[in-house]
Order: sequence, then C-alpha cells, then structure tokens
Amino acid sequence: MATHSGSSNRTGVGAPAPRPPEQVRNVALVGRAGAGKTTLAEALLAAAGALPRAGRVEEGTTCLDTEEVEVRLQHSVSLAAATVEHAGHRVTLLDTPGAPDFVGELRAALRAADAALVVVSAVAGVDAGTVQLWDECAAVGLPRAVVVTQVDRPRADVPAVVRSCRELFGAGVHPLHVLGDDGALTSLLEPRPGNPERDRLRAELIEGVIAESEDETLMDRYLAGEPIGVADLVADLETAVARGDFHPVLCAAPPTGLGVAELLDVLVSAFPSPLERPCPAVARPDGRPAGHVGCDPAGPLVAEVVKTTTTDPYLGRVSLVRVFSGTLRPDVPVHVGSHGSGWGEQHPDHDADERVGGLASVLGSVLRPVAECPAGDLCAVARLSSAETGDTLSDPEHPLVVRPWPLPDPQLPVAVEAASRSDEDRLAGALTRLAVEDPAVRVERRPDTGQLLLWCVGDAHADVLLDRLRGRYGVAVQTPPVQVPMVETLAGPATVTGRHVKQSGGHGQYAVVVLEGRPGAAGSGVTFSQRVVGGAVPTQFHASVEKGVRAQAARGISGNRPLVDVEVVLVDGKAHSVDSSDAAFSAAGALALRELAAAAGTRVLEPWCAVEVTVPAEHVGPVLGDLAGRRARVTGSVADPAREGTTVHAEVPERELITYPRALRSVSHGTGRFTRRPLGHEPAPAAVVADLQPA
Repeated sequence: MATHSGSSNRTGVGAPAPRPPEQVRNVALVGRAGAGKTTLAEALLAAAGALPRAGRVEEGTTCLDTEEVEVRLQHSVSLAAATVEHAGHRVTLLDTPGAPDFVGELRAALRAADAALVVVSAVAGVDAGTVQLWDECAAVGLPRAVVVTQVDRPRADVPAVVRSCRELFGAGVHPLHVLGDDGALTSLLEPRPGNPERDRLRAELIEGVIAESEDETLMDRYLAGEPIGVADLVADLETAVARGDFHPVLCAAPPTGLGVAELLDVLVSAFPSPLERPCPAVARPDGRPAGHVGCDPAGPLVAEVVKTTTTDPYLGRVSLVRVFSGTLRPDVPVHVGSHGSGWGEQHPDHDADERVGGLASVLGSVLRPVAECPAGDLCAVARLSSAETGDTLSDPEHPLVVRPWPLPDPQLPVAVEAASRSDEDRLAGALTRLAVEDPAVRVERRPDTGQLLLWCVGDAHADVLLDRLRGRYGVAVQTPPVQVPMVETLAGPATVTGRHVKQSGGHGQYAVVVLEGRPGAAGSGVTFSQRVVGGAVPTQFHASVEKGVRAQAARGISGNRPLVDVEVVLVDGKAHSVDSSDAAFSAAGALALRELAAAAGTRVLEPWCAVEVTVPAEHVGPVLGDLAGRRARVTGSVADPAREGTTVHAEVPERELITYPRALRSVSHGTGRFTRRPLGHEPAPAAVVADLQPA
C-alpha cells in the first residue's frame, strides 16, 4: 500500500463522505492470478466516477497495483483498497493477490471485508486453487458471490463455468444474469417467458432467494402462482447473500464495460452491510472477556490495523484500519493494543497510547483526507509509530484487544547476508520493516549455524521480499545456501584419561580425570554423573569437570558439530594440593571428551521433522513419489471426502525440506500445503556425511 496524499491525475473526485453503516459495503475481490480481479476493480472504479478511465495491468497504469514489483510481474502481490461512492453508498473494494504465497494478504482482506466477490475466468474456469480460495472465505463465514470475467474472450464458456461453480461450491450457486447469443446480458430477476432454459434458471433463482427470505408468506405466494415482483426479490436478495448459503453468479467483460454497471448495482443492493456481519470477539488486555461489541458509531472504539506501510517519505508509517465499533477521529488519543500471543515471538506484545494523525479515504496509492471514520468503514491513519498489522485501536480509558486472524506458517527458509559492511548497517532495519508490513514473514538468526534466515511462504513470496530489500530499501543482499545443523554422538562405549598438566614458573596446572562414555538415549542431550571413590577427584572439582565436558560438547569435536545424546561418567582422576584448580579440571574434562570421541568414534546425526502434507486427492500419488525421493517415511494418510483432499503424514530429514515448498508447489500444481515440527535426530547416511566433508 504505497501511499501519497493529495490529488492525482488518476483521480477525478474527492473522498466520498462518511456514511452510516447501512450505507457501507466492504467487498474483497478474491480469485486466482490471471482471473482479472485488478482489471475488474479498475472498471468498477471508473464506472463509479472515481477514475477518469480504467488503467491497464499490461501497461502498469492501474490504480491498485502500484509497487514496482507488481508492475513488472503484472499481478498483485499485496492487499490494495479503493473506496468509491455509488447510489448513495460507500463501497470499498479490497483487491487481493491470487497466488497461494500471499494468502496472508488475502486473510487480512477477509478480516476487513463483509463479503467476497470470487472472480473466475470464463476461459480458465474453476481450478483447485479457486476452490481453496473459496474455502478460505468459508472458513471465516464470509458471504460470497461469483463474477465470471473475460466472457468476451475466445473459448469463453460461461455455462460450463457456472456448472463447475455449482458442482464445487454447492447447490447455493445461482446465476443472476444470463449471457445471450448476441453478447448482451439479461437479468433473471425480470420475467421474460419464451426461453425454457432461462425460465428454469429463473425459477431456481427465485426459489433460492425465497428459501432464505424472512417473509414466510413469499413461498406460499410463489407456489400459488402469484407473480413475485422484482422489488420483492431484490429486497430478499441481500438477506439471502448475507446468510452465506446463497451465492449469486454475475458476468462481466471489464474492457468493454459489459456487466460492470450491473455489478456495481448488485454490490449496493444485494451485498450485506457491516450491520449484518458480526464483529470479531474482543477482550481486555489481560485476557478477560469484554462483552459484545456491535457495529455502532456511538459505541466504544474498536478498530484493527489490517495493513501497514512503512515507506511513505512524508507520512511515515501508514496503517489501513477497519473500524468495527465507535468512530475514529483525527487528533484524538487511542490505545494501540497488541495481539497477545496469537502471532508468536515475531510480533511481540506491546501497549502504547498515541495520538491519531490525519485520516484518509484510500484510492489505491492516493490518500484523500476525511473528517472521521465511523463503525463499518475503512480508512488510512498516518503516523501511528507503534502500530503493526493486527493491532487494535481503542479508547485509552477502556482498552480492548481483537484476536488476530490466522497467518500462514512460512516454511521456505532463505539465508540472507549483507553484500558489504555498509549494507550490514541497513539490513537489520530493513528486515524489521519487512516484518512490520508483512506478518507472514519470520526473521530468525539461527544460533547453531549463525545464519540469518528469512522464512517465506513460498518462492514467489521470497522473490518479492528480496526485491523489496534490494529495491525499496537499497540493501544489497546475497542468498547463500541454507545450512542444516548436524550433530554428532558417540559410536560406542569407551574409557579414557584426560591429563592437563603444565608447569610455568609459579603455580602450575594439574588435573587428571578418567571418563567413561557411551551413547545416550535419543534427545537426552549430555548427561553427566560421577562415580569417584576415595576422593581421587575432590568434590569441589566435579562441577568443573562437568563444565568442561559440556562446553566441549557444545563446541563439537569435528566440523563444529555439537556432541549430543551421550552419557559421561567421571570415575577416577588425580589432583594436586597446590596446582589443581577449577580451570585445570575444566580443561581436563574438555580434553577427556575429545579423547572419548577419538576412542569410541562418532556418528553424524541429522535433524528430522514430522510433516503433514495436504493436497487434493488427485495429487496424492505424485506427492508420495516425491516424498520417497526425499528419504521420507510415510506414517499414514487421512482423506477428507467433503473437499476431496488428503493429508499425508510423514517423517522427513530437515535437509530434504529446504527445497520442498517449491517441489510441493510443482507436483500439486499450486494446491498443496504442509506444516512441520521438529522430531529429533537420526544417523545420517554415508552419502550425506560425505557431502559435509570439505573439498
């Protein structure tokens, strides 16, 4: 959401005036990349008079795709918003990325929206990725409609797409318009007898609307043959859509304007207002419930940051905010509340009181000042220096917190390092700003390898983040191979003597220890005990021997690989009344552990992970084949007949998971997802060990 304030040659009008909630519509445009979401949004903005003409994705002139990377790739990679006025209503369109890597941006839009418009290409049709997006909307209970775009292109097949929508989305899918052989749209709400197929579709539409109607007499009137007027149907259409089981289908060809005006009218007349969408649950900062919060401009202030931009040179940090309750006004103190533990250590808890800067209605990258933002609406807020995506704005006297929406778990690690010393100074700040803007990013400095890892959702996500580091923030970075930390354990039992004896003029150093060592249980780490008889090693030095053993185990014996899962027992030794010391016995313990490793030999262990892979049923075979090539052990699978999907459970070496996100994307055609959790260490095969040896 790169932003600037003031006028623009792309905008023809000022900001729409604030409206009461019943005259507000917040709609997320959802669909796969290439379905035409941004093109449709541009046409809607132009039809509403907000733009003098619609921009073109191919030319990089759209109002909503303003990032350099979006212009170059010709598709959206972040959430963008635009508010317009139509028929006395404020309509905010939330354009979302279609690639699976940017599902975090999609979920932010679904939190801000009151309904979703699922965009489907009349040429490409409905694929498994579109079904996943539909399920994302269903998971949060968002009312949905379908718009079939690109109906004017060769090979467009609208009836086939509508049939696919009904098969995959459910029986609640009903066309609202039909496309005639002459390319014209006609409404099924209007009675036009004479076409049996049209009559059938109209009857199904009317029955679907009446089934959701609150007017119990409407069905009786319909069954009795009484004509149902268009006004009655339109009045109940909004109720039907708001309940979430009725999904109208519309058609549009944005370049020619076909269906665009009709769609705008439907957004206003048939889509739910914020009053018909429950507000998210809120709590007090200490976790206690705060009671019900409704969409009331006079109620307590509850607003949520759904998008953050940190790159505006004049306004600083700009927050896109959805107001659920109360009214947000400029120059008023607000409490910026953290999101609890919902997003983990990457976004820690924080609480601060700040004064709101200017408020603006958004039109892509343009900010148009507004006097206030009442419940149900969205606005941009400037200079909230502590606010991050997912934070709650509330009354400082009565602070509240909204639990954040779920984020995708990034599974693709990318190692980054500064290309020069001057870049090192800027890299940390740039990564912090990336994490503020995109909560789906996780930044980790691994203590075992020392590498700085940028955890991403997938390859496309990683490419965009690296592009922003290099372009937006001017940081030259390199991406070395990701290192998987290996460890070692003893190959067998052994007993050794460690001698640390030195004389250098004054007090010398004298310590002799005898250690027994053997492999320990998996996951046991380093266990130390003593079985010294007769005080051969004085009690006060036992802890020093243990300290030396543990320090040497952490440093590793060879290749900087820590020694783990070993049992070490101090059984004997010698001390000197003058020259023995804690430092001497610590050094002797470390030396003895090295001798143990030399005598018993060591085995290299590699980390394994438990993995859950979820894919449509038709991709299970390729997924299993790919896992087999990664030395995986498949432990089971669970089918989900409702969505025709399967979850495969497997155990996989972590080394094999470095490239797995892109491989899964390939074998599942972008429909697969997976999670992992650490499982422990197992002996690495000879080929892996050989690969670790320096050339």
